[in-house]
Amino acid sequence: MSDHPDMSFGPPHAGSIVIEAAELRIVSLPLLTPFVISTGTMTCKTFPLLVLKGEGLEGVAEAVMDPTPDYLEETIPGAMAFLRDGLLPSILGKRFGSPAELDRYLAPWRGNRMAKAVVEMAFWDLWCKRLELPLKAALGGVRDRVDVGVSLGIAPIDTTRERIEAALADGYKRIKLKIAQGHDIALLEAVRARYPDIKLTVDANTDYGLADLPVLQAMDAFDLDYIEQPLAFDDIHDHAQVQAAVKTAICLDESIRSPSDARKALEARAARVINIKVGRVGGFGAARAIHDVSASFGAPVWCGGMLEAGIGRAHNIHLSTLPNFSKPGDTSSASRYFQRDIINEPLEAENGEMPVPGSGAGIGVTLDRAYLDTVTDHIEEVRP
Repeated sequence: MSDHPDMSFGPPHAGSIVIEAAELRIVSLPLLTPFVISTGTMTCKTFPLLVLKGEGLEGVAEAVMDPTPDYLEETIPGAMAFLRDGLLPSILGKRFGSPAELDRYLAPWRGNRMAKAVVEMAFWDLWCKRLELPLKAALGGVRDRVDVGVSLGIAPIDTTRERIEAALADGYKRIKLKIAQGHDIALLEAVRARYPDIKLTVDANTDYGLADLPVLQAMDAFDLDYIEQPLAFDDIHDHAQVQAAVKTAICLDESIRSPSDARKALEARAARVINIKVGRVGGFGAARAIHDVSASFGAPVWCGGMLEAGIGRAHNIHLSTLPNFSKPGDTSSASRYFQRDIINEPLEAENGEMPVPGSGAGIGVTLDRAYLDTVTDHIEEVRP
């Protein structure tokens, strides 16, 4: 695939490391309660887990594609094949001095941003351990704690109000409600009647179209911080029409997969807020570029969640320490979702703030391998 020279030759330099092998798993972690959004219901979080190994160190990351293409096009079966047969063989046995050097091997592959992200993120963890730096420091983060909110799935209104009450009691700084056609205005009326002053957002997960503009305009009455991704997953143009017609800020999620997408959306005034998911956009390099592009337009960003387990959650927390992550993210306590996590260190919010995990190198958390083995559906090792 690549014409780049083999970087395993030549004298090593500080921070460089040879990627010697990779461990690929498919993990299925049961959710405490079903998570319902406009596109379906999830009862178990199933995801690929990648461990890159080199010179006695390991870098770990979670991938965020689903078993079927109901968020974006990538799927777990397709990603596993691509990682095993294409992407990983192109980098194994080679020495890399930085994530930028690794990116030269990832860039030629078209699309497949989630698969490329899991490799890039695992390498960031590995590289930071080689440098003995926290990931936050290598990324340019400026905080030791990040503000977090909660994302509440679709449920009966009474159940939703109970969940809001519990989240507010835990100190969360933003409530996000999943909405869908027919489950929107009455919900907002009931929630605002009970909680007139809370920071409130909604996420449509692409369930609306331009014909629903009157409904979206009606949402202006509820003092929402933003309306997230009301239209199609691959749309920017029509979102600009919606943003021009509503007072509430539009936030884009699925539509933003690259720094170029962010620039185009902000230039077109299709959104005033951007949700950054590092797995969706291809890794930390792209996530930082989107962060910077958004800052240049004066548009705040926040870190979205994909119901990650502890490894992905830790990566998200470190990313959220960058300065333009000025709105609460989705990285709430792991215990909201899982009876037991796959890491040894608890990731729990305190009064609506999530501490950056660990004080050492990399992402600051370690795999609970004994428990991980019990929730692993498949495991394989890839070598040069």
